[in-house]
Amino acid sequence: MALINLFLNSQDFFTFEEGQIIFERGDNSDFMYGIMDGEVEIRVGNKLLDTISDGSVFGEMALIDKGPRSATAVAKSECRVVQVDEEGFHKLIAENPGFALDVMKIMSERLRRQIELKI
Repeated sequence: MALINLFLNSQDFFTFEEGQIIFERGDNSDFMYGIMDGEVEIRVGNKLLDTISDGSVFGEMALIDKGPRSATAVAKSECRVVQVDEEGFHKLIAENPGFALDVMKIMSERLRRQIELKI
């Protein structure tokens, strides 16, 4: 199941305008986000780490390690995102076990890209 299918019917979404900061590095983190449509850049300072779009998630580390945000998320275009708290995250996993594997795959791909950039 594509991740976007889990968020498409949500009526509980937020809209961010192009250039709007969704969260900043160092912020407290109680939510992850699923992108319904649009693009989001993940940045540390002026360095672009990733650009993600429809159907992906970001900020997921917040629900796994409860640490502060490790990067800043900025709307690259107008976007609609669904905010998922820890309870919602656990519910998504319980109802869709493949969701946990999808999130781990996303995290692994992002980590691998960062390692390759440093080599």
